Amino acid sequence: MAINDTIARIVMWGALAGQYVVGFVFAAAMLRLLVERRPRWAHLAALRLNNKQVSDRFLQWMRINRLAPYFKDRERLLAGCGYTGDAAMYVVARRLFFYLLPLSIAAAYGMTQMPNGIVPPIIAPLALAAAFLLLLWDRSWLGIIRRTRSERMTKEIYIVSNQLLYLAGSSLHIHTKLMRSLPFTRAMRADLQILLGEWYHDAEGALRRFKLRLGTEDGLSFVETIDSLRLHESEQYYQLLRERIQDYKEKLELAKESRKESTSYLLFVIAGIPILYTFQIFIYPWVREGQKLFSSLNS
Repeated sequence: MAINDTIARIVMWGALAGQYVVGFVFAAAMLRLLVERRPRWAHLAALRLNNKQVSDRFLQWMRINRLAPYFKDRERLLAGCGYTGDAAMYVVARRLFFYLLPLSIAAAYGMTQMPNGIVPPIIAPLALAAAFLLLLWDRSWLGIIRRTRSERMTKEIYIVSNQLLYLAGSSLHIHTKLMRSLPFTRAMRADLQILLGEWYHDAEGALRRFKLRLGTEDGLSFVETIDSLRLHESEQYYQLLRERIQDYKEKLELAKESRKESTSYLLFVIAGIPILYTFQIFIYPWVREGQKLFSSLNS
């Protein structure tokens, strides 16, 4: 027993040491391969969008291609989830997890063999299995987060668009109209505040960065409408805004109907559980007795 404990401890500490060595080599390689300098004033959220945090040399060393379909797909999903950084950071972390998976399995096995651990032995395998499943099917839950966020954004874009349409007859500037629409937002309030703060420095660039931060199709059409109103505030563009508002309304109603349908299916499944238990508790014993009776008659 003592020999098994000793072997388990050696395996665990060896796996952990291997992870630290690989992590150190990875950090050293990052420092050497990140040759792109960060721009000045990089602490601003707007400038972070144009700052590549992972160099192409390091991505080539990791065999990651920015133009590959898997990278573009995850970049689109992360943008829809509100992530404004470099998608390569996520792709690199995901690939490193799978590269280090054997060491992680060995470490989790070593922790399960320790009789007096700091945490329960079952925690490490469960955490490793959960991380493996999440990263293996990451597109599914990223898509769910993206759809949920997109619906929230569409709802707020619909409200702000109605507010802009309400202020159509006034002589206020589009910046002032957006400022008055700010209290009606919640999910995109921070992004809208950044837009309003950057407006008089570079309105076109601020709108482009605002579109990237929103990361949704409705956000794209909303920014295009705002840009059109900024350049030519005429009745024709307010008519375009009315058409966009109708489109947003139809999408919200469609999403509401889809939620109702999903909820009805879920309630149907939940309602079937008591029926199943009723059959198992009350009806199934009678069925078993009937089978025994028929088998005795046949014999």
